[in-house]
This record gives sequence, C-alpha cells and structure tokens, in this order.
Amino acid sequence: MGKVLGFKEDYLYWSVIWQLTSKYDYQLITATENQQEIWLENVRNKEFPVIRLLRYDLDWANWLKRDIERTIQNGEQIRKKLYRKPLNVFNIYVTKFTPVDDYSFAAQSFHYQKTKLQSFVLDSGNFPEALQLLEKKLRMEFSIQLQEEEEQVRYLKEKTLAESVKKVKKEQQVFVSGKPFFTYIFIAIQVVVFLLMEISGGSKNSETLIEFGAKYSPYMLQGEWWRFFTPIVIHIGFIHLLMNTVSLYLIGSEVERIYGNTRFLFIYLLAGFTGTLASFVTTPNLAAGASGAIFGCFGALLYFGTVYPKLFFRTMGSAVIVLIMINLAYGFSVSGIDNAGHIGGLIGGFLAAGIVSLPKRKTWRQLIFLAGTAGLIYFLLQYGYSHPNSAALNDETMALLAQNYVKEGETAKASELLLDYTERHASTPISYFALGNIYAEKGDTAEAKASYEKAIEQNPRFHEAYYNLALMHTREQEMEQAKKFVQKAIELDPSKKSYQKLAEQLAD
Repeated sequence: MGKVLGFKEDYLYWSVIWQLTSKYDYQLITATENQQEIWLENVRNKEFPVIRLLRYDLDWANWLKRDIERTIQNGEQIRKKLYRKPLNVFNIYVTKFTPVDDYSFAAQSFHYQKTKLQSFVLDSGNFPEALQLLEKKLRMEFSIQLQEEEEQVRYLKEKTLAESVKKVKKEQQVFVSGKPFFTYIFIAIQVVVFLLMEISGGSKNSETLIEFGAKYSPYMLQGEWWRFFTPIVIHIGFIHLLMNTVSLYLIGSEVERIYGNTRFLFIYLLAGFTGTLASFVTTPNLAAGASGAIFGCFGALLYFGTVYPKLFFRTMGSAVIVLIMINLAYGFSVSGIDNAGHIGGLIGGFLAAGIVSLPKRKTWRQLIFLAGTAGLIYFLLQYGYSHPNSAALNDETMALLAQNYVKEGETAKASELLLDYTERHASTPISYFALGNIYAEKGDTAEAKASYEKAIEQNPRFHEAYYNLALMHTREQEMEQAKKFVQKAIELDPSKKSYQKLAEQLAD
C-alpha cells in the first residue's frame, strides 16, 4: 500500500476503531503488521457483527473494486471459522481522497457464498457529512474532533491497541482457571485397576468385571448403588483402556483448565453417573469404561460454547462438534458399544456444567439446571428400578447372576432365580443352560438333560448345550445319543477342541 499517510486521516481511523471497541464493545479479530487493516467483531450486534477498517488513500476505482472482492473472500473465511450462519460484514475505507473515477458501485451490497459485504468510503475531505452518513448506516454515534498532530495520533493508536490486547488477555484467562490434577488422578486409577483386573482373571472376564464393580444390572437392582460410579475406572481390554486414557488426557485436561479442579471433579463424576444410569435404563448388558464421563467433558465444552459462543467457535467449537458426531456415529454403526452411556454422559456433562457454571460466572440459571438435573435423575432411577425387566435384565444377565450365586455357594438361590425367570419369560435359552449346569453339578442327570433340551429348543444353534447334553447321555451310557449331540456341537463350532476330544472318545 506504500503511500504517505496523513495524520488527520490516521487520527480519524484510530478514533473510529477506539469508539467501536470502547463504546460498542467490538473486539479485535485480526490486523496487518502495520495495523493499517483491522477486523473487529461483536456477536451481539446482529446487523453488523464484523467490521473491517482500512486506512488507505484511494486513487482509482479499479483498485477499490479488487480490494472489495478480496475483502468479501476474507470475510467468508472468517465466517467459516467463527460462524455457521450467514454473515454481514461492514467495510470502511478511511481516506484523504475519493477515487478520481466513478466508484458508485462501492455503495452496493456484494455477496460471496454466505457472506454479505457493504462498503463505505469515509473521506476526511468531506468530514463531518461523511461521518454523519456512517453513523446513520451503522446506527451508532461517534464523537470525533479531528487532530493533525503526530503525538496525538500515536497516543490514540497505543491506547486503542492496549485496550484490544487487554480484552484478548481477559479472553485467554477463560482457559486457565486451573491446572489438570484430577484428570491425572483418574488416569492413574484406571491404569492401576486395569492391571489388578488382569492379575485377577483378565479385564475381559465377566466375573472379574463384576467383581471389580462394572455396571451389572442384577446387582444394582439389589442395592449396589456404587456400581453407578465404579464403571468409570474399569475397562474391558487394553485397546479400550488406551483409547479412553488418551481421550481423557486430551479432553479432560482441557475441561479441567477451563472449569477448575473442583468443578471438573463434579462434572466428571456426574457425567459418569448419568452415563451409567442411561445404560442401566436402556440395556441389560454388562458395561464399563470412562466413555460416558469423557462424553460428559464434551458436554461441558458445549456448555462453554453457550456462554462464550464466539470464543468457542474461534478456538475449538467445530472440532468438538465433529468429534461428538464421529464418536456417536461410530457407536451406532458398531455393535457392542454402549451408545446410551455415551449420550447419557454427554447430557450429564452439559447439565453438570450448567449447575457449577464457569468460574466467576454465577447466574440464576444454575438453580434451573440443578432442579432439572435432580428431576431427570429421580425419574430415571424410579423408572429403572420399577421396570427392571424392560431393560435392566435379560437372559444373559440372569444366567450370569445365577452363576455368581453358585460360585458363592448359594446354589439353591441360583436355582430359584432361574426357575422363576424361565417361567415368566418366553425365550430363556441361556437361563435353561445355566439351570442344566446346576442340575448336572448336583448329579440330577434327568433334570439336566431336560434343561439342555429346552435351551436347544429355544436356540437350535446353542452348541454348548448340545455338548453338555452329549456329556449327560455319556454319563447315562447312552452312547448313540451322545454321539449325535456331540456331532451337532462340532457342526456348529468346529474350533472347539473339547468337542473333538469327546467325539474321539465316543468313537473308540
């Protein structure tokens, strides 16, 4: 732009910027190195949320047209980064002269994709009329007395830039309310728990998972309320642990920096609880993992976005939303992932963030969040405990519960539980199989065979039941029947060495 600039025009340029930032709460987005081009924003100004100012002495209309085209393209880039809706940009040229040829096109509105640009030439030679027209277009009032001394220009420029830097620093402080502490504590706990589980029987072993506190609906229905929290630090397999540990390190530490240590602890635990609660209400499957609590961290970031929308989209907003969508889409497309827990954690994290709010942002809305969260939790708990058969229990969980009773020496209780469940439900092959195992252990071969046969009747591909039925016939010296059932077991699952071994024994 290499022209000699006048002090009067410089003073006008910096005066407009100063009043936009100090009086109308606009904030610096970006500026060129020499500060002759500055972009400002104020999301609360619905008509012109972004204003661009250029200090340049105009000469030819062609240059002005090219600059308008460049400016609207830059405006579209800003829109994509900070906004998701159409954007109006107001473009101000502060100049000593107007172009020597026709530049009436500058008064028109220009459109590029979802950005609309309006331009205005503020020339000092037509000063107070031009300023009045600018006030009318922006619906603002400016109090400016032109000065021509270099010292006054320098003072106004330094004051304006210092105020802008102050606002930026204040904005940045939002991200440093605390240093990660509990994030690392939870990472350490889940790693230690995983190692203990591997030593005790394996993190993929159902009995080990239940013993360490995984979400297990039958025990929760019997009063083990702590299972709403303990799954947060339990993981099923090394890959599950690795993925959640990396996610917690990246997302959890950021949330803890923004909200501070105590608020983060509340958000993480409540999100973990609501994730487990949602899983308890919707699915009977054994479940564990920090995913619900980590999704709660995403929810807390979304709440941050409602308080600081422009800062959110400028720094992390698009990435957070995309990550949430990818993770949910992956969960719905892959079997074995507890998406109910993820969604419950996401909602719980958002609500928890609303309850504690952001540091130094106390608001009456916190009471609404608290009441709403308490009401939702109460309703879900009441529903989950009063309608257990709808989701909290299924054939597999009942059989697993009975197996645990047998392990604890309460065989009679296990039998009673399974008999009651099979009588009240139409399809219970796994429960019949577990009942057959109890009878077989007691030596009641006839009842064991009857139970295995019912399991096969309800699930003709239940190869374990065919194998156990073959064992019962072997016990009764009914070899032809035993051969038939073991061959069926091999047909359904040829990889089982125990099936092949029994078939070989029966062939001898």
